[in-house]
Amino acid sequence: MAQKRDLYECLGVKKNASKDEIKSSYRKLAKKYHPDNKETGDEAKFKEVQEAYDILYDDKKRAAYDQFGFAAFDQAGTNPGQGNPFSGFSQGFASGNPFGDEGIDIGDIFSSFFGGGRSSRRSSSGPTRGSDVVMRLTIDFMDTINGKDVSIPYTYDMPCPDCNGTGAKTPNDVKTCPQCNGRGYIRTQKRSLFGVVETQDVCPTCGGSGKIISNPCSKCNGKGYVRSKIDLKIHIPAGINNGQQIRVNGKGERGRNGGPNGDLYVQMDVKKHPIFTRNGNDIYIDLPISMVDAALGEDIEVDTVYGKKILTIPSGTQPNTTLRMRGYGVKDLKTQKPGDQYVNVKIIIPTSLKRNEKDLLMQFKSIRQGKK
Repeated sequence: MAQKRDLYECLGVKKNASKDEIKSSYRKLAKKYHPDNKETGDEAKFKEVQEAYDILYDDKKRAAYDQFGFAAFDQAGTNPGQGNPFSGFSQGFASGNPFGDEGIDIGDIFSSFFGGGRSSRRSSSGPTRGSDVVMRLTIDFMDTINGKDVSIPYTYDMPCPDCNGTGAKTPNDVKTCPQCNGRGYIRTQKRSLFGVVETQDVCPTCGGSGKIISNPCSKCNGKGYVRSKIDLKIHIPAGINNGQQIRVNGKGERGRNGGPNGDLYVQMDVKKHPIFTRNGNDIYIDLPISMVDAALGEDIEVDTVYGKKILTIPSGTQPNTTLRMRGYGVKDLKTQKPGDQYVNVKIIIPTSLKRNEKDLLMQFKSIRQGKK
């Protein structure tokens, strides 16, 4: 185990140093060696200084150290300050505040170590736009093809129509807050290890608005908004896809200090269709046909998103052939140009045959094999 330095040497004081001298030396060295000090920070030395102060500032611990050295603490199974550079702060305040008698908050000291000594909390006293809101709306597949107007119940905080969101009965009833002078925040200063720490907090008088209302609006009771239940009308445009959103202006969360509401984004959750599958603006469908139609060819009525249409099956069509129907897909949301429909041909093989059907197939087989 490495030999520890003499505690008096660590603090740079003589053995008969007064408590004020110990405190003064500790403050300088703690500031110099603190790990957050980018120029002279040294964690190991900071721990040494902290441990030295913990012992030498306490009269009983100092007397034990002067008589027995570190053995006085090793025998008791304790080693003040080891492993925690801040462990001595609580002891320091109990035995005598090393930072003076100004009533410093320990939280401010840590703030100066890790946050640069100034709080970033600031409240804007000007109008602030409200946050946006997202809600999900489940719609049928065909509503995305043809478009639809829907009406849904919706509740939100709307700016008070009587005071236009100010919360005051008249514009003359809005006064500048005398405590913060309209800033919405107040500044306080406290002493710390590194000097004066300045913090900014929300003004307790105006709540951060920077204004005082002398005569509140009777409709909203000075809040600047009213709770409103409406039937929200939404137009679902043809071509919208699953997961896409429709923006409704001004129906989001309420603004602050007379600021406008945010927007509402309605996200589409599209139900699956039993026949059609959509990929982009294209539609895919399976079409079962008989082996005779596949061999001979046939004009067959096919379902599309725009109703039934005729599709020509070429003779000799093979299983899983994909046929294209141009212009029978979904209309593009911006250009309104439709995509295509792709038909996947599924040839059905009969599982049972009548006698005459078997005879005909046997004749067909014989012909194909060159037999009479």
